[in-house]
Amino acid sequence: MNDDFTVVLVTGEGGDAQGWGNMEVTNHVKAAIERNGVRCRIVLAENREELVNGLQKGACSIVWSSLYFFSGRGDIVGIPADAEWISDILDEMKIPYIGPSGKTMKNLIEKFDTHEVMARALVSVPKHTLCPPADPATIDYFPAFVKPNGESRSVGISDRSVVQNTKELIDQVRFIQTELQQAALVEEYLPGREYTVLVIGNGKTREILPGRVTVEASHYGKYPILRSDLRGVGLTHISIPTEHREEAVALAARACDALHCEDHVRIDMREGADGKLRIMEVNGIPGLKPVKSWSPQIYALYHPSDDPYTALIGAIISAARV
Repeated sequence: MNDDFTVVLVTGEGGDAQGWGNMEVTNHVKAAIERNGVRCRIVLAENREELVNGLQKGACSIVWSSLYFFSGRGDIVGIPADAEWISDILDEMKIPYIGPSGKTMKNLIEKFDTHEVMARALVSVPKHTLCPPADPATIDYFPAFVKPNGESRSVGISDRSVVQNTKELIDQVRFIQTELQQAALVEEYLPGREYTVLVIGNGKTREILPGRVTVEASHYGKYPILRSDLRGVGLTHISIPTEHREEAVALAARACDALHCEDHVRIDMREGADGKLRIMEVNGIPGLKPVKSWSPQIYALYHPSDDPYTALIGAIISAARV
């Protein structure tokens, strides 16, 4: 070990739904941290008391959490009424952590807020409306795309998400409100190619690595959209883009500046009908499954080595320590 610096990984029941993955993935992250010569331990917590006790039981220089918050429901993200934000607890304890600030994390969870922050900074996002408070019957841009306002991993996404008229829109908004118990974000439908961009580091040391996301056409339904059943099962392919590469880098940089993203985020983009990229989502706790998650895949494309996963984890830790 090169010094007494200790990373504490925090995870719990909601780790797979909210952040980088479950305990198996957390153990992979821990092993990669230790291969970088950095001390690491894991705190398993389901509430504030367990987190505070776990942090106080050993060395802690910085926290890296797979959870946005604690809540009574671990299968979806959203923002339930009982949510206790990890970043708020750490800020109260004056413990530094890896990833965006608490304020930014909250903006990133609720996609409408993400869009609004970026739109005010003139970053390209789709047309968007939040229902409620808006009445879906008043929306006049079709085709539209309807998705949960506070989910990740394409939860709640299906061919029914693309709506062609007011009736289909109202039905899909009602589905999201009933089944996922949250507001529906209605966007203009972006019919073009899909991109995801890995961002590591801060300021002058920030590295922005765009990837093109493709899926064999036979796996799609009526529309070429990434449903939840296509993610994390080896059906998506990431490659270095031959088009939009500079555009994706510039757009990601402007988004990170507007949202005050730090250390490690991943930004999803898609072509609009005009052929230009728009940002769909900014993920504050990207997945870290060694093979299947997009961040490790992208990093390996740009930094080929015998062990790119360990190098990625090391780069994130180094960025957070500066």
